[in-house]
Amino acid sequence: MISRILGFIRDMLFARIFGIDSGTDAFFVAFKIPNFLRRLFAEGAFSQAFVPVLSDYKEQGSKEALKLFIDRTAGSLAVILFIVTIIGVIAAPILITLFAPGFSHEGKQYELAVQMLRITFPYLFFISSVAFAGGILNSHGKFAVPAFTPVFLNICMITAAIWLSPLMDDPIVALAWGVFAAGIVQLLFQFPALYKLGLLPNLKWGFKDSGVKRILKLMAPAIFGVSITQINLLLDTLIASFLVAGSVSWLYYSDRLVEFPLGIFGIALATVILPSLSKSHSADNSTEFSKSLDWALKLVLLIGTPASIGVLMLAEPMLSTLFQYEAFGDNDVRLAGQSLMAYSIGLLGFILVKVLVPGFTSRKDMKTPVRIGIYAMVANMGMNIVLVFPLGHAGLALATSLGAFFNATLLLTKLLKESVYKPGKNWLNFMVKIIFANEIMALFLYVCVDTDQWSAWGALDRSLNLMLWVTLGGGVYALSLLIIGVRPRNFFK
Repeated sequence: MISRILGFIRDMLFARIFGIDSGTDAFFVAFKIPNFLRRLFAEGAFSQAFVPVLSDYKEQGSKEALKLFIDRTAGSLAVILFIVTIIGVIAAPILITLFAPGFSHEGKQYELAVQMLRITFPYLFFISSVAFAGGILNSHGKFAVPAFTPVFLNICMITAAIWLSPLMDDPIVALAWGVFAAGIVQLLFQFPALYKLGLLPNLKWGFKDSGVKRILKLMAPAIFGVSITQINLLLDTLIASFLVAGSVSWLYYSDRLVEFPLGIFGIALATVILPSLSKSHSADNSTEFSKSLDWALKLVLLIGTPASIGVLMLAEPMLSTLFQYEAFGDNDVRLAGQSLMAYSIGLLGFILVKVLVPGFTSRKDMKTPVRIGIYAMVANMGMNIVLVFPLGHAGLALATSLGAFFNATLLLTKLLKESVYKPGKNWLNFMVKIIFANEIMALFLYVCVDTDQWSAWGALDRSLNLMLWVTLGGGVYALSLLIIGVRPRNFFK
């Protein structure tokens, strides 16, 4: 929560100081490439492959064997990351051409993106090491330090925007240096917690280690399976680079608002459930495994559905409150609002994918999510082509949302077919109650909220009204659930 709030403050500063132009588009691409690779390899494939193997060592081996495994994994990971980082810095012009080919038609924007990518790419090395450390801590029930770590990214970028940008010829380049510094700070923050556990890694060559080989074997197929949403978002950026200037930034700001509930709830739930599922699988406890999935899916519907509807109905008020100051105008709110509404439709799908994929990877089944992920990616690409022409950048967001639901549906169907997941009792009754409460909340917001007045208010009035309607909407939803008999003590039974 702290990280996401600081992230909003960060983005509010970006919108106020830098606005939306070709320079901000260039930075968001330069930041998105290492961030995409981080989510794809480190937090995605690596974490999903590393945590189940780590759980086996933790449950079945000695502390000495666990420490040696961690040391060898750390050494192997460091070598791979170092090589990838060097290649990324050297190949920055090629990467910008690949990921944002539309920039090649605008010389200064292209050169600026290349310059900033060379500064931001080493972030991949540091933040991937952070993900490795976080996997160790999470597996030992230490969730606070990894959860708090992203706060430092926002602090470093806010510092760069306020104090460093006025000192630079191209102020936007300061943000790239803020990303670089954040990687170092986040990694150092993990060290005391690892040291306290006695698991601070000593880098050792480990490519011949059986545990490391298992991780590498599991990682290859997991890359697509666990990070298909990120691939789809990157495809959005690639196509958006050909659209009108500002399209990348509109998608960025709308994606940031969808990331708020996804990051607070979806990623947190997925982080907690993976070690739990891995432990149940290692103990050969299929009943507890299914119960954990059932608990998570009910929580997804309980919280994810009203979040999705709330973002859909308050899209422009949220954007106006957070970003519409100085360089960020009415037109930016309107256009970013279009893509935010499109992304909000898929919020529930994004969260479901985060929760369902561990149902496979915790059992070391990486192939199934890969196959399903490829189907979803192909479907998303097709929908991108169909929807971008009539809807522009919002069509790209809508295609990503529909692709997420397609992905989640296939994953859930497979888990049910294999009887890995057996739904608990009262699911139909539970879903009817959730739908009813959401309909009441949506009707309340539709009737009561006057979005046309928002841009005419000052910052204080916007903020107070947004907090008021979010609180009242949440209150109506909670009251509706209570009236029809949903209680915190029994909704996951």
